[in-house]
Amino acid sequence: MDYTRLTVSVSDRVGHLQLSRGDELNRMPPAFWAEFPVALEELDRRGDVRVLVVSSTGKHFSAGMDVSAFTGSREQTWDRGRAGEASRRHLDRMQRVFTRLEAMRMPVLAAVQGGCVGGGVDLIAACDVRYCTADAFFCIQEINIGLAADVGTLQRLPKLIPDGLMRELAYTGRRLPASEALQRGLVNQVFDSPAAMQEGVMAIAREIAKKSPLAIVSTKHLLNYGREHSVMDTLNYQQVWMGAVSQGEEMATYFKAKAAGAEPEYHDLPPLD
Repeated sequence: MDYTRLTVSVSDRVGHLQLSRGDELNRMPPAFWAEFPVALEELDRRGDVRVLVVSSTGKHFSAGMDVSAFTGSREQTWDRGRAGEASRRHLDRMQRVFTRLEAMRMPVLAAVQGGCVGGGVDLIAACDVRYCTADAFFCIQEINIGLAADVGTLQRLPKLIPDGLMRELAYTGRRLPASEALQRGLVNQVFDSPAAMQEGVMAIAREIAKKSPLAIVSTKHLLNYGREHSVMDTLNYQQVWMGAVSQGEEMATYFKAKAAGAEPEYHDLPPLD
């Protein structure tokens, strides 16, 4: 597929998805919501992509939702119930776009420069790990325009930062600067420049890509499962999961390579039908 708002590349088993409309502050109009899930699906389907980096071009990561992404004017001709039902389905489609990040077989690393606003926060909250530049800031913009954030921020961000801070940001719409985002655990590392961030995050991605993709997919799946379940439920579930998925040749590959003084080379995941 030819993308109008994204660029997609793969190198050394690392996928790179960039928001490419820096001239428009990487806003999210309907074209974004159509293209982004297709790009994720194509990358996940391949089997040879072991980690994904999501970044952007231009001064800001994303200015968030474009007003054109909201439901259309035709709903004004419907009664209240039908308009509400259509609005709910529209919101469901948008929520599922970022939920797809969590469902991917690979870890997703977000690299943020400049402003990460509104829908941008929804996006990065669904990623596995976040990094940013020193000039970055994060803003739950929806409250500033009379809305409650509704595409994942209110559900995911409380699992990443303290509850009191989460509520302050959601109620005030203030900017969270990079230094505070690092201190509070929203991001793992702050880089001096976008170039340094791209180099540093790609190095982390390549390190992940060296690991067994079967072990990585198990780790991501079990971490996500454990976030929503008790420790005992997750331990019991892991017994079943590991019995079904950990039967590959991964450990034998590792020890054979180490005995030969080499780095292990693991098979890719099978492509999805």
